[in-house]
Amino acid sequence: MCGIVGAVAQRDVAEILVEGLRRLEYRGYDSAGLAIVETRSDGASQLKRLRELGKVQALADALNVQPLTGGTGIAHTRWATHGEPSQRNAHPHVSGDIVVVHNGIIENHESLRAQLQAKGYHFSSDTDTEVIAHLVHYHRQHTDSLLSALQATLKELRGAYGTVLMDARDPERLVVARSGSPLVIGLGVGENFIASDQLALLPVTRRFLYLEEGDVAEVTRREVRIFDAQGGSVERAELQSDVTHDAGDKGEYRHHMLKEIHEQPKAITDTLEGRITDSGVVVEAFGNSARGIFEKVEHIQLIACGTSYHAGMVARYWFEALAGVSCDIEIASEFRYRKSVVRPNSLLITLSQSGETADTLAALRVAKDIGFMSSLAVCNVASSSLVRESDLAFMTRAGAEIGVASTKAFTTQLAALLMLVMAIGRCRNTMTVETELELVQALRALPGHLAETLSLAGEIEMLAEDFAEKQHSLFLGRGEQYPIAMEGALKLKEISYIHAEAYAAGELKHGPLALIDAEMPIIVVAPNNDLLEKLKSNVEEVRARGGLLYVFADQEADFNSAANMKVIQVPHVPAAIAPIVYTLPLQLLSYYVALIKGTDVDQPRNLAKSVTVE
Repeated sequence: MCGIVGAVAQRDVAEILVEGLRRLEYRGYDSAGLAIVETRSDGASQLKRLRELGKVQALADALNVQPLTGGTGIAHTRWATHGEPSQRNAHPHVSGDIVVVHNGIIENHESLRAQLQAKGYHFSSDTDTEVIAHLVHYHRQHTDSLLSALQATLKELRGAYGTVLMDARDPERLVVARSGSPLVIGLGVGENFIASDQLALLPVTRRFLYLEEGDVAEVTRREVRIFDAQGGSVERAELQSDVTHDAGDKGEYRHHMLKEIHEQPKAITDTLEGRITDSGVVVEAFGNSARGIFEKVEHIQLIACGTSYHAGMVARYWFEALAGVSCDIEIASEFRYRKSVVRPNSLLITLSQSGETADTLAALRVAKDIGFMSSLAVCNVASSSLVRESDLAFMTRAGAEIGVASTKAFTTQLAALLMLVMAIGRCRNTMTVETELELVQALRALPGHLAETLSLAGEIEMLAEDFAEKQHSLFLGRGEQYPIAMEGALKLKEISYIHAEAYAAGELKHGPLALIDAEMPIIVVAPNNDLLEKLKSNVEEVRARGGLLYVFADQEADFNSAANMKVIQVPHVPAAIAPIVYTLPLQLLSYYVALIKGTDVDQPRNLAKSVTVE
């Protein structure tokens, strides 16, 4: 959510900043801007700023008309929280010679705004961020450096921030602060960079320092000084990135989302590689201390948001049915503000694609204070805060996911969680050898099943035409397919803007049947499992009331198309991996419906890829 790029160099940095913003477009935003300190012919420094509503390309076009030169600058893509999307609310914000960009939310901005107005400061935007600029400007008049002014300002802020500031009178440095919103420093030769995501800086460096919670840093061309939350000087480990990613490369595909849907067989292969043997899962893949922790586990608490929450819901069924360990799942934004009773020997498992999801990170920090035995992060970004702050971590290896609507990150989370179920079941001696062997065989066959399922794309594309004029839909599933129905509904609403809800199919008679008519599409996931006959009864309840049914059914489930019911036959797969397989047809359906609706598939309105605010 939002993107930050900064640079201190001898060369002109405008193009570096804009390219960095392009690489962060996947995060979601509504406006873009940059500011650069130019050096005039008389040697004096001059601040220049450009801000545009809409895409980064609009900013690039403005830069072509009005070129900015200079070696120190900051840039930002904004996702509106306080104040409507507009040019006046776009970052960077300025107070005198002080310039600021900011990700996060300043919770006490209203009281700070009143105090600053009383001191004579004028606000030109509706944002919470502008208070940072004015506060730093005020403190700069009473301190000896920009760094000291920022440190004084931070004592007055309450909320979350990843922020970068510069002073037009002192163009040789940037100062940064991180609390609840990620920042990374990129190291160059005679130049240094700052960003909210390393992907923004890959064209200029592969060497990175990741700021920890509470860190403040001063960055010049030749030096990086980092201070912890107490003001003490600290060193952060330099990491070399091996990420290979071009955010603009969609290959042969029309959208990143479609590309990422089709990447899932390979992504799952990568997730499994080196982590399962012919006889079972490699427990040490979860960390050197994993075995000792797993042997003690008596309860699992899963914490996640959005799509990751749906993955956790599926895992709850697996943990209890396959590993025999009790399991709860809760939305992170609810968990962090609720008084919880922690069961003995409880393992906290957090799920996040980015590892920077604000609510999930906050929930992890709460959990550390209330007595969980240990914590494990299932994540796609090894350098993320969630991974660094957890006792154990398991990387999903999904690769860069650019589409806002998550696809391969979700299915790789499911594969990772199924391996985790196997590992805990083995360590606790609650899973039989036969069951573990069956799961290994199912996981090894999974990439092939996914590739076969993707061959349904043409049939699903034709099916999507039925949704062209629809405004509402229901998704149904039973057992571990109920969360998959929820995920299918989420995907459809995210990118096609069709109102979609999901229900456990057995709940139809408790209210949702009132919505059934010939205009309401009902999408059903129907694997050939122990609940099939029950599900068929629920389908008949819909048919009897004239509902319009679309059934994704196991080819051995004996479902046949009929009046007001279309059946799409899905390859027969083992029950354990069926939730993963049945996800793909629902992803394809949402994609092709969005195409027909003409929406922005990769960057749907009002949404962001990495949600780093509450």
